Amino acid sequence: MPNVEEVARPLRTLVLGGARSGKSGFAEELAGAVEAVRYLATSVPDPADLDFAARIAGHRERRPASWSVVESADPAGVLTGEPMDGATLVDDIGTWLTARIDARQAWEAPRGTIVPDCDALVTAVAEYPRRLVIVSPEVGMGVIPATRSGRLFRDEIGTLNQRLAAVCDEVFLVVAGLPLRLK
Repeated sequence: MPNVEEVARPLRTLVLGGARSGKSGFAEELAGAVEAVRYLATSVPDPADLDFAARIAGHRERRPASWSVVESADPAGVLTGEPMDGATLVDDIGTWLTARIDARQAWEAPRGTIVPDCDALVTAVAEYPRRLVIVSPEVGMGVIPATRSGRLFRDEIGTLNQRLAAVCDEVFLVVAGLPLRLK
């Protein structure tokens, strides 16, 4: 039978924030509160994009060497597999979503093309039985994107964030490095 601390501790946490808000660092602190951490890095790096490579390097340098890392991870696939003791940290849903839109060639396709991927992710998160921390960008708080692809990403990530927040036990918004508990 689980003890009171295990029952009271949230299983699933969604951490939202804008670019360079501190959301990943905060999520790493949450996940690192347990001994074992599996880090699901969702980006699919482009070797020609040196700026993005530098961002990835910064994340790698910040992570403890003891964490296990799954690069270019599909979180739905990993989460439906054998659960890991400790915590799983998914960073981040925005890069995963971009990769799924690319894979389905959905930038110019009708809306809803990536719904099956999003459904699988939300189901995997809702059913994951261990500690899970998910990082996702919060977008759409300002200027309407000038391009169709920008509007598509904004709309899809906004809908997906709402669905993930509904199945998570707690949700934070990080602004200027300061976490605000929303749920």
